Amino acid sequence: MQILLQTVATIFLVDFVSGFFHWLEDAYGNPDWPITGKLVTRPNILHHHDPRHFTKHTWFQSSWDLLCLGALIVLVAWISGLLTWQVWLFAILGVNANQIHKWAHRTPAENGAVISFLQRMRLVQSCRHHAGHHHDPKTSRYCVLTNFLNPLLDGIGFWTGLEKLIWALFRVQRRPDASQSSPALAVALVRRILKKV
Repeated sequence: MQILLQTVATIFLVDFVSGFFHWLEDAYGNPDWPITGKLVTRPNILHHHDPRHFTKHTWFQSSWDLLCLGALIVLVAWISGLLTWQVWLFAILGVNANQIHKWAHRTPAENGAVISFLQRMRLVQSCRHHAGHHHDPKTSRYCVLTNFLNPLLDGIGFWTGLEKLIWALFRVQRRPDASQSSPALAVALVRRILKKV
């Protein structure tokens, strides 16, 4: 029973951490920043304009950055003498967060029987659940691994609370979502991003 509880807690922790970074890139990522702008924010903005664009990418194209972070986590845990099965599980799930996110944008035929079954059983995030993130104003359902944390975090206003705290402390506002702008402006922005990605 203890192993089951630790497994579920680790899954929820990965879901929360991936959701936190998803929120951070949606809310505060700047497409003109030298490293994260090109590697994270621009593809994210493109994803909000064309949610299925990244389904054309291979696993490595979608997850190379998470693979580097996962390897770093495992390395630091190993050097520190803290490498446990929970750390391994956290790293493996974290490295595959973009892939699970990608599954939520694909059809059952594209996903195949096993992944579609996992989505129906709510063991990984379903397409219907994740679709809520892509409805304007795109300020909810940031966690992409499961269907379970988003209702709780959105229900208590966690993300809007963080944004209010950041405004109160640093006077920094959330970046406007360009996908909600005029169609002509949105097309121009996507073309600019595609040239730079």
